[in-house]
Amino acid sequence: MDSEKRSAKRCAGWREWAALPDLGIGKIKAKMDTGARTSCLHAFHTRVFDKEGQPWLEFHVHPIQRDVDTVVICQAPIVDQRDVTDSGGHVENRPVILTLLTLGSESWPIEMTVTNRDTMKFRMLIGRTAMSGRLLIDSDSSYLLGEQPK
Repeated sequence: MDSEKRSAKRCAGWREWAALPDLGIGKIKAKMDTGARTSCLHAFHTRVFDKEGQPWLEFHVHPIQRDVDTVVICQAPIVDQRDVTDSGGHVENRPVILTLLTLGSESWPIEMTVTNRDTMKFRMLIGRTAMSGRLLIDSDSSYLLGEQPK
């Protein structure tokens, strides 16, 4: 990669505070996952419904790790259904939504799958596609982009 392209990218830590303003999530801890193509959000009580002839997804999110009392109820149009292979080699067909991601002072739209990540440490993974052209990851550091406001 030439130095001009590299300098246009911001440096992020291996974990960062993120916000998903379209979903009403002001702060969520996210792991930068260069091994995952698509970003992923933990959700439960998922329900597909029809809105003006289009499939939508309603889902609940616990945005704070180890806090099952705080719940955000989200809705978003489903833009795709994809088979995703998790780190254990299991294939799952997941709904894909398009939503705005905020990291530090910048925001951009990303595709994200929605699945139950109850047993996983991070509620959100940010995949390669969302990072592409924008971020370089410093695996020794955390929270280089700052904490998101509530």
